[in-house]
Amino acid sequence: MHQLGNVLVAVAVFAVFLVLVAGLVNMMRGGSPNLSQKLMRWRVGLQALAILIIIGVLFLRR
Repeated sequence: MHQLGNVLVAVAVFAVFLVLVAGLVNMMRGGSPNLSQKLMRWRVGLQALAILIIIGVLFLRR
């Protein structure tokens, strides 16, 4: 169970990282402001999900 929790946390954090980098690259290249906004909204949502996963994993390990 610990391994599954570690994998879930790693995947969630990596997803947040990918969306963050995609948003930053789009902004730095002068891309669509609408796309940057959408990516940043996705980042916030994925961060919330990652926090919930981390809390759930910590709760189950008690």
